[in-house]
Formats: sequence, structure tokens, C-alpha cells
Amino acid sequence: MNFSDHEHFPPRRRTRPVKVGRLTVGGGAPVVVQSMTKTDTRDVAKTVDQIGEMEAAGCEIVRLAVPDIEAAKALAEIRKRCPDSILVSDIHFQYKFALMALDAGMDKLRINPGNIGDAEKVRTVVRRAQEQHVPIRIGVNAGSLERRLLEKYGFPTPEAMVESALYHIGILEDLGFGDTIVSLKASNLKLCVAAYRLLAKQVDYPFHVGITEAGTQFSGTVKSCAGIGMLLAEGIGDTIRVSLATNPVEEVRVGYELLKVLELRSRGPMVIACPTCGRLEVDLFKIAGEIEKATSHIKMPVSLAVMGCAVNGPGEAREADLGVAAGRGNGMIYRQGKAIRRVKEEEIVPALLEEIERFVADKTAGVESQAPPLEPEPVPANANPLPIL
Repeated sequence: MNFSDHEHFPPRRRTRPVKVGRLTVGGGAPVVVQSMTKTDTRDVAKTVDQIGEMEAAGCEIVRLAVPDIEAAKALAEIRKRCPDSILVSDIHFQYKFALMALDAGMDKLRINPGNIGDAEKVRTVVRRAQEQHVPIRIGVNAGSLERRLLEKYGFPTPEAMVESALYHIGILEDLGFGDTIVSLKASNLKLCVAAYRLLAKQVDYPFHVGITEAGTQFSGTVKSCAGIGMLLAEGIGDTIRVSLATNPVEEVRVGYELLKVLELRSRGPMVIACPTCGRLEVDLFKIAGEIEKATSHIKMPVSLAVMGCAVNGPGEAREADLGVAAGRGNGMIYRQGKAIRRVKEEEIVPALLEEIERFVADKTAGVESQAPPLEPEPVPANANPLPIL
């Protein structure tokens, strides 16, 4: 039995299922990866192009900011050009924009019902959303809590954030609306995690999890993976968005990589790369980078090990679907535990890519046969020995 066959995390939190377009969020469905366009929504062409780039990277739900009437008007054309995309409109204060988003065929609304006008305006939006089976995400943010809560608590606290969420949830529940998703975001990791934990004990709505304004690509990735990963490991989270001050494609990549590490989703290659040390005798940084870039188009789950010496290399390469253990000027390529090819350093990348394409083609065709293991051969005296296992 593999290590991954054991249950090491708490079970997923039980939540009600909510349909978002053709996807289900919550109810035990796989954790969904989403992100937000960073183009001007009024620029339809650029926004549509970015939606395509995000979806090519694996984004399953795309959110669009709707800050003004022109952006609201653009939604219909964006919907027309992206008929198969799952699109969410992000709206604050203006209930008319929400109605326009529904008219345009958006798959979800991100609104806080208490902030879009009087009771009649809220009822109008909620009634239309019900008729069209469009869910609503309540998005609480520590940076924009209601003044009454800041006066009550003094500053953003987990309790204040949860009280805000329950207030908005209550408005929807009073109108008989239950297709609700909730987020409790903060840039402070501890505050954010504590708020999600607190609300998780009180409602069964699915959670959209993220650390807002996490930071730049480097620091934001670290913070997001720490916070989102902590919650997911506790079974909390039904859809995630990694917020980074960079291209949204990178947000999607980080999100999927996090889910792969936690073994919650499988998509595309998982590259296991040696951190390198003084034993390194090949240009592993270059090799690993080229392999990762050249396999980015692959959607099938496949584990790839790119290792730099004979200490841990053969073991890691043997455990992966495909791998290479490199020595002085050469490398041994493995497929599913068997050494199949010894190649020169300059041949490692093309040879491994060839084997990866063959592996993917075999899996796609349902072929389980493998290349035969390599017979032992004399190792040159000046070569770093690579065990053949």
C-alpha cells in the first residue's frame, strides 16, 4: 500500500452542494480552482483573451470586476465570446449591475446583499437569481467591514468577520435563498484562518477560501499556500483563489500545485526536482526548468523526478512515473520503477521528453506495457556510478 493510500488529514467538512454553471461547489465535489481577470472589463477583447489564457492553465471559474456601467454592459459580449466559460460578476453597491449581470448570463454573483441597496432592491436581485438558478457568493473582507462592527469590536477580528457573514447570510435566508457560497478573506493569515474555522462550526454553506491581498508572486505564494493549505488540510474549503500581484495564470498554477501537493486534485505534471548540493555534476537547474516548461501543456496527471546524483536520485526516479537520475555527464532514465535508458547530459531533456510523450500516449490509449528494463552495462571509470534498479 502506498503512503498516499492512508488517510492523514481530517475528512472534508460536510457542506451543501451549490451548482455554479456545470460545476458543483461543495457537497463533497472536488475543490474548484478559480481566479480573477486583471484586465479592464470594459475592454472586451483583452478580457476574453485573458479568460482563455486562464482556462488553458486550468482555471475553472473566472471572476470579472464590474466597477461601473460600461463594465456591466460589456458582460453580455464577453458571455457571447466565452459561451463555455464559467463566469462570475463581482459587484459592490449597485444592484442594477447585478441585474445586468444576470441578463448577460453570468453563472454566479459575488455580492454582499446588505450593501446593494434597500430591502426591495435586494429582493429584486435575489428573486431574479433564484429564477435563473444563479448562486450568490457572500464575500466578507477584513478591509471593508461594516462601520458598526468596527465600532463594536474595535478592529477586524474573526468574530467581527463571522458576524458580518451571518448578517448577509440571514438576508438571503429570510428570502428563501440557499444557493450561497461564503468567503472570509483577510491579508492577515491568522485572522483569516481563525474566521473560517469559526464560521465552519455554524453553517453548512460551501466556502470560497483565499488569503486576500497576499502579496507579490513570491511572498504571496508562500502566504497563500500556508493559509489555504492549512485550511484545506483541516477539511475546510470547497473552491480556492490564490491572490497574487501578478498575472492570473500564475494564481491558477499555484492553486493547482497546492491541490496536487495535498492530493486533493490531479492535473498535469508534478515535477519532483533535486534541490542540488555539492554532489551535483550536471546543470540540473537548466534541465528541470526545460522539462517543466516543455510539459506545461500536458493535462494528464504524471509524476516526473529530475534528480542530480546517485544518493537519492535513483530512489526518487524509481518512485515517479518517469524520472532521471543524473551523474557525471550522463543520466539514467526510469519509467515506473525500471531503468530504461542511459543518455549523455546533453541528451537528457530530449530523451526524457520523448519518454514522457510516449508514456502519455500509452496511458491515453489504455496501453499498460512498459519499455523493457535496461540490461546492466559497464560503467566508464570516469563516470559517477548510477545503480540500475
